Amino acid sequence: MNKKQIEELQIRAKRIRRELTEMLYNAGSGHWGGSLGMADIFAVLFFGGVLKYNPKKPDWVERDRFILSNGHIAPVYYTVLEQAGFFGDKKAQLRRTGSPLQGHPSHIHIEAVETSTGPLGQGVGVAVGKALALKLKKIDSRVFCICSDAEHEEGSTWEAIASAGKFKLDNLIFILDRNHLQISGTTDEVANLGNIANRYRDLGWEVFEVNGHDTAKILRAFSAIKSKNGKPKLIIAKTVMGKGVKFIENDYHYHGRAPNEEEYNKAMELLK
Repeated sequence: MNKKQIEELQIRAKRIRRELTEMLYNAGSGHWGGSLGMADIFAVLFFGGVLKYNPKKPDWVERDRFILSNGHIAPVYYTVLEQAGFFGDKKAQLRRTGSPLQGHPSHIHIEAVETSTGPLGQGVGVAVGKALALKLKKIDSRVFCICSDAEHEEGSTWEAIASAGKFKLDNLIFILDRNHLQISGTTDEVANLGNIANRYRDLGWEVFEVNGHDTAKILRAFSAIKSKNGKPKLIIAKTVMGKGVKFIENDYHYHGRAPNEEEYNKAMELLK
């Protein structure tokens, strides 16, 4: 991509942050910090030519499958689906009676959502299963799965990772949101995750590490992925929870809360 296209993606990411902040404020609940932290990754995935999708045909057989395993950051996902045209002319209404935008992504309510997620560790296993199914059906599409670092405290997560390496699922890409925070503190305080990159490599994965807020470097990381090498892929995105809203950055207390009126007004000023 050229400089102008990269700048457009950066503007897109800021728009995503503004709209998800407004969505959360109107709902009065939801997960703000992690949603802000992943806006740059979502902008590149959905608007940087990485994912294959058709908003008018969400069940298109040749589409890439996208799974948000850490489903609590649904606000950033819903905002992007709306901007990409999946909701038509409808305005997204988070956590409202009768709205399909549940607190966590639900396939029952939104066709574009590949699988319902929320319980951490569940989405990664589903992603591995979908990647294996695509291989067996000889469908040349990829599975992208965003997951959290705290999610790697789950034993089932590592069982899925080991299985992906065993079956050589080179059509599978995990994007790990590595912000070192979770609802009750830092990941180091809650559990010792060790060297995640080396653990993945030991289980047969190809690993890339990138600044999760540098659009050009994110694009290069996705471009560097070579699908047909017999190895599933992991992109470790080093992010800042609350990115873009300085007064909540790196504060785990904003993991699972929405902005109040004062915070909303301050945030929207920062995100102009």
